[in-house]
Amino acid sequence: MLRDAFNERLKAALRARDGVTVRTVRLVLAALKDRDIAQRGTAHPEPLADPDILRLLQGMIKQRREAIELYEKGGRPELAAQEAAEIAVIESFLPRQLGDDEIAAAAKAAIAESGAAGVKDMGKVMAILRQRHAGVIDLARAGPVVRALLG
Repeated sequence: MLRDAFNERLKAALRARDGVTVRTVRLVLAALKDRDIAQRGTAHPEPLADPDILRLLQGMIKQRREAIELYEKGGRPELAAQEAAEIAVIESFLPRQLGDDEIAAAAKAAIAESGAAGVKDMGKVMAILRQRHAGVIDLARAGPVVRALLG
């Protein structure tokens, strides 16, 4: 389970006095706790499953990449470097991401499965990709590939 991996990494980072890892893992654990609390009020009160946690981690990476871009535009390289270090820690919990060729193959399979005929069916294809390849596909990179294949 990913939750166990977070706790183990936090303990190891505390022992090693690795401030970046401690701070980042604590941020991840706090985000998980927030999601678990929000989940309690829904029809499915159980804690997040690993695929949902992987999506959460990918969202956190996306936020940090956007922050890096803004920090670099604002002339704050030290904050951009801090965000990059956090990305490295978060990415260490993710499985190996699919490459460009693998994304194209997965997109072709999803298009064939969904019977998509045009760009208007892109949502169906992306839903299949999200479901089948949770945590290992970057949907931001897959979107343009799917659009090109459908267009």
